[in-house]
Amino acid sequence: MANDALNLNPPNATLHISTHGSDWLWAAFSIFAASLLVMIALDFLRPRGTRLFHQIAIIILTTGSLAYFSMASDLGATPIPVEFRGDGGHPTRQIWYVRYIQWFITFPLLLLEVLLTTGLSLSDILTTLFMAVTLVITGLVGALIPSTYKWGFFTFGAAALFYIWYVLLLHGSQTTFAANGIFRRSYVLASSYVAFMLLTYPICWALSEGSNVITPTSEMIWYGILDVIAGPVFLFFFVFQVNRVDYSTFGFASGKFTAPVSGSYSKAGEAGISA
Repeated sequence: MANDALNLNPPNATLHISTHGSDWLWAAFSIFAASLLVMIALDFLRPRGTRLFHQIAIIILTTGSLAYFSMASDLGATPIPVEFRGDGGHPTRQIWYVRYIQWFITFPLLLLEVLLTTGLSLSDILTTLFMAVTLVITGLVGALIPSTYKWGFFTFGAAALFYIWYVLLLHGSQTTFAANGIFRRSYVLASSYVAFMLLTYPICWALSEGSNVITPTSEMIWYGILDVIAGPVFLFFFVFQVNRVDYSTFGFASGKFTAPVSGSYSKAGEAGISA
């Protein structure tokens, strides 16, 4: 399948993924797609009104599946001249903007999945999600810039990442948890996991899109492993932890007329997140 993809969609840069890289991307796509189907099944097994965490996970896995299908098909990249290692002319490198579209959607949702279990105010959560968006956008803009100025955007992204770490590891863990403190230990494990995973992405960026030290195929393998661990692996761990807690203790309710009851519609209470 990899040979067919690269033949039908020829690489558009001097430095591009190999058939082995495409093979790995198809494997990663299969993991995301299979995880999506399982998560959908788990979602239907939950009672209505208790599916928030599962449905956020479904959005993340759907986005990841689409992104990896595109990358495995050698679609969604643009050639950018490399800053370093320009021996033998001015080579270009595939920069996968479709990956950043994926992260633009999934990184904030991944943080939302975790932070909704805390007692953080809505304003704190929204600011943290904005910093996740900033992290992704600065990574994309930096990757598309062929000059040294890309490292300026890398620095802005690092600053946003420090803020996310602060909220995940310090501010979030010190709040009064919505689930009466029952979920605090699981949150500490989940937030530490996410914080560590977010540390590894800038390292890969610096060695691939940034300095062109590793090949596009190595980049794909590295990012793919990180996405699988931060996506399907983490999400199944997290929803398993959530399932162990009575959903009502989180204080969530839709506030909408949704479920028909005896010919009429019942209205749920207001959501338990403060602004």
